[in-house]
Amino acid sequence: METLRRSLIVGALLGAGAGVGSALFVLVSPGEQQKQAILKEMPEQDPRRRDEAARTKELVLATLQEAAATQENVAWRKNWMVGGGRSA
Repeated sequence: METLRRSLIVGALLGAGAGVGSALFVLVSPGEQQKQAILKEMPEQDPRRRDEAARTKELVLATLQEAAATQENVAWRKNWMVGGGRSA
């Protein structure tokens, strides 16, 4: 009988803790308007930032494609914008 009593007490305490945690989560989480405002302020929403990221990805892809096509170690280049040239 004592084991059943302890089990019920432990279950009640765990349930109360989960209830308090859920209530705090609801109180702390931002509302829908705040979520929209946060999303608008993200750097990925800026068109200039998106263009810059796309250009960077294009440069990296071009470098990888060139490295795959040649035997040269492209990591030794000083100027990544132009092909050729070693700086050892």
